[in-house]
Amino acid sequence: MKLKLHIDPEKDEEIIIYAHKKSPLTDAIEQLVAENGVEIIGYNESESVRLNLNEICCFSVIGEKVFARTLTTDYRVRFRLCQLEEKLPDSFVKINQSCLANIKMIDRFDSSVSGTLIVRFRNGSSDYVSRRQMKKVKERIGI
Repeated sequence: MKLKLHIDPEKDEEIIIYAHKKSPLTDAIEQLVAENGVEIIGYNESESVRLNLNEICCFSVIGEKVFARTLTTDYRVRFRLCQLEEKLPDSFVKINQSCLANIKMIDRFDSSVSGTLIVRFRNGSSDYVSRRQMKKVKERIGI
């Protein structure tokens, strides 16, 4: 594979890839470009922080407010869940009506006798996968 990089401050940024077929490399480049275009600001009591998408376990609705849950802290974000779903890259998947999960931050899945699937995140929190979202989640994670 060849790489050509042209720096021209006068032109709009554009990435064009010529490939014979999709590969893990082309997927990684697409993911990187998608993540680079999204900026999420998180707020807590004393500060506002630009959030790194790779450090967010999930976005959850708690008491009509949306929070970005990282490994260490929960930050309030000023987006609705549906807006985030449109903005975020494919590494985020809606697992139920009030949670968008980062697939990269899922520690494991636990299944119950009743057939529900529980998602355990790296920060220790957990949430369930709704029946309505089960097929999409399984496809996205490759089950």
